[in-house]
Amino acid sequence: MIHSSRWHRNIQRMSAHEVGPTELIRPGLRIAVGIPTAGRRLILADTLAVLARQTRFPEAVLICPAASDDFDASQAAKLPFPVQIVQGSRGLPMQRNAILCAAQQFDVVMFFDDDFFPEPTYLAELEDCLVANPAVLVATGRTLADDIKGPGLTAGEARAVLASFVPSEAAMPLIDQYNAYGCNMAVRLAPVLAHGLRFDENLPFYAWAEDVDFSRQLAAYGQIVKNPRMTGVHLGVKNGRTSGLRYGYSQIANPYYLWRKGTVHAGGVASQMIRNVLANIIKSFNPEPWIDRRGRAFGNLLGLSDFFRGRLDPRRILNL
Repeated sequence: MIHSSRWHRNIQRMSAHEVGPTELIRPGLRIAVGIPTAGRRLILADTLAVLARQTRFPEAVLICPAASDDFDASQAAKLPFPVQIVQGSRGLPMQRNAILCAAQQFDVVMFFDDDFFPEPTYLAELEDCLVANPAVLVATGRTLADDIKGPGLTAGEARAVLASFVPSEAAMPLIDQYNAYGCNMAVRLAPVLAHGLRFDENLPFYAWAEDVDFSRQLAAYGQIVKNPRMTGVHLGVKNGRTSGLRYGYSQIANPYYLWRKGTVHAGGVASQMIRNVLANIIKSFNPEPWIDRRGRAFGNLLGLSDFFRGRLDPRRILNL
């Protein structure tokens, strides 16, 4: 039976001993938080400040910036957990892979987007979940608010959502998932290292669907679940993302590539492509101010053109 055990967490808390300023790191799983980031220095600072309010600290936070000025290194001294800067090439899969390589001494990597604010018990709930359910290899949480399709939440708005949230004491079973949500995705490292799994670097820049592909690679060895007790807010910050043209091309090229690779189903790919194209074309007549619908629509059409010409490739956005 899959479950998230509050009993187990309480036993661990009673047996934990005092170890000074890092007493919130408990014996058990060694958890590293991994944060790939690009062009969001200020919001990353806010995210780290929120992370410092966890009831269970990570053993380390691994930050992979796309550029040297994407992280204020002076902030590290103010945080209650070790921070390590990881060097990696620009692009979400490359940065995630750099974090995986740097995290081999840990049991779990908890990937957070640089604009995801975890609720204070998030990592404690994650540890309880994975200890109680050894077959779970990938776990994702529940978003209390997610403005990825809107203009994006401010840090103040996200903090207000967290402040108003009251965790439930009722039983909340885990839910099987096809894939984890990349903005908050925990991964057990043992099967990743044993099978040489990596995020697909043929999906450049913002990547789009790299979380689906990686989840499906791990699905061959264990379970992928959503734990409703792991909660947080995804701000959906718009700066630091790829252009509308590139994003639109990726909406066509990436699902097709993953279908040919065998990690997603043909039916899902076709319906997703159709939804994306229709949404971008229809909304391009009255676009949201925060979305480049015309750029996305043009990227969709360029992708479809390349499909019919037999040269559709996710890496083509490198030249767009």
